[in-house]
Amino acid sequence: MVNKIIILLKTIGRKWFLFLVVAILITALYNQIAAIVITIISIGLFVLSYIPGFYFKHRLVKFMKEYYRIEDTAIAKFFNKPIEKIQNKMYNISQKQVKKGWLIILLEKIQNKIFKKSQKPAKKEWLIIFLEKHYIFYHTLTIEKLKELYNKGYGDKEILENLKEYELKSRAEIKTITDTLIKYEKLTERDISVKEHEEKKRFVSL
Repeated sequence: MVNKIIILLKTIGRKWFLFLVVAILITALYNQIAAIVITIISIGLFVLSYIPGFYFKHRLVKFMKEYYRIEDTAIAKFFNKPIEKIQNKMYNISQKQVKKGWLIILLEKIQNKIFKKSQKPAKKEWLIIFLEKHYIFYHTLTIEKLKELYNKGYGDKEILENLKEYELKSRAEIKTITDTLIKYEKLTERDISVKEHEEKKRFVSL
């Protein structure tokens, strides 16, 4: 019975929520105790409705972290879920990759200064990109290795050749990963440019 009510609430969405607020306010005018009971029950049902989603999200991230690279189609097949549902989940998870706002960065700097906290290096992070109508997840190790090669001046083709064991498939994929990392300010300027790297290789081969 509770599950049916949860599904009904989620289906109706925001309109139901507004209707519920109005109903509680009207009930409160005549019976405050009944209004409080309805409010508590409603909050409980809303909280319960989000638990399955949070649990599945946790399982999904844990599963993806077992691979260097995995696509939404393979994930959908493993969980026996519609590809649209997996893509929606991966999209929502990918939103956490957004760079920090200037205000948050400023507050963190002030906090570090006040409490004399040392600047710790950023945590290693996985990455999700959208390429050719599919979401692709990359393990932390894959991203860190790509960053290392990028900073050494390797071009897309050379990076691809050196990351065969990480199951990367195309230069377009490498380009999308680096563009995404740059977009979210997770990739610093190259220590050596591609041109300098190529010249160094020619010099060594002489």
